[in-house]
Amino acid sequence: METVIFKGKNKDEDNFVVALRKNVNDYFKHNHLSTKANFAMIFKTIIMLSFYIIPYLLIVFTPLNSFLALFLVILMGIGVAGVGMCVMHDACHGAYSSNFKINNLLSASLYLLGSDVLNWKIQHNYLHHTYTNVPGYDEDIDSKGPIRLSKKSPWKWYHRFQFLYAFIFYGMMTITKLIDDFPNLISYHKNGYIKYQKVKVNRQLLKMAIRKLIYLFIIIGIPIIVATYSVIQIVTAFLLMHWVASIILSYVFQMAHVVEGARQPLNNEIDTNWFIHQLNTTSDFARNNKILSWYVGGLNFQIEHHLFPSICHIHYKKIAPIVEKTVREFGFTYNLKTSFSSALSSHMQSLIILGKK
Repeated sequence: METVIFKGKNKDEDNFVVALRKNVNDYFKHNHLSTKANFAMIFKTIIMLSFYIIPYLLIVFTPLNSFLALFLVILMGIGVAGVGMCVMHDACHGAYSSNFKINNLLSASLYLLGSDVLNWKIQHNYLHHTYTNVPGYDEDIDSKGPIRLSKKSPWKWYHRFQFLYAFIFYGMMTITKLIDDFPNLISYHKNGYIKYQKVKVNRQLLKMAIRKLIYLFIIIGIPIIVATYSVIQIVTAFLLMHWVASIILSYVFQMAHVVEGARQPLNNEIDTNWFIHQLNTTSDFARNNKILSWYVGGLNFQIEHHLFPSICHIHYKKIAPIVEKTVREFGFTYNLKTSFSSALSSHMQSLIILGKK
């Protein structure tokens, strides 16, 4: 692969970075706050894990009617997405705690969801955060089945209708990770992404297989052995749980990067520094929606997250006005969709545009 080069040609860009860092650091300094998790974050962690674990225990070990069991399966899907967005995400970025052991422990919550930590860190922390919205590097804008998310992806006739069928394939995101993690790891090895991770590929593949088998035994095997539901009911519930989680995760992620105003560079030489590139490729949405902000782990404050990924998301609400004010003072663009509906509409409009030949 060719190297992506960020070439900031404007002195104001460097001055902006200095001012931005100072302004955000001053907020934490003057308020005597840590940039990591606080009690509210710890409480949220317990709640999110409970959304996932308690319904599972009730379904497996308590006689329930079908409608209540179905509700709990949906709640598990909401919990899967919540754990991913609110707990695992911060921990994998090292944003949850200054203690790397705590971050590693909470990062491992990803294994409870059937995915893999090493793969996720390469795909998200390295490729997505370094090369945001750069086709061929950022896998988040790779085609998702028949969904075209990048201007550089080949166009097919059916892409005209992707704004109608996108939700079906968005619902397959987490379930496909069960299999895709294996070829992805091999691909990362071939591209040299894991040579500094101090792991041997064959051993990592074996560990990955064992973890996934344990996950499948817990989430499917134990219910088959213990619960009174049929195998078909349990497998259907498993698929529904993943579909709910995938729909939530997919739309939250896409509404931050595949929206109007979020650029996709068409070559590997980018004419801004990395910080301005993050502004150009990222969007905030529904910042004043307290319930949404709490549940999605601050991922609606995506600009703040991309500029300061090592800061726990519990602080994004407070630093967002500081970031926005600094951005506007220097004359750069701060891409903000004021509501969930406007962000969703903007994403759908982007799907329509990307669906045209």
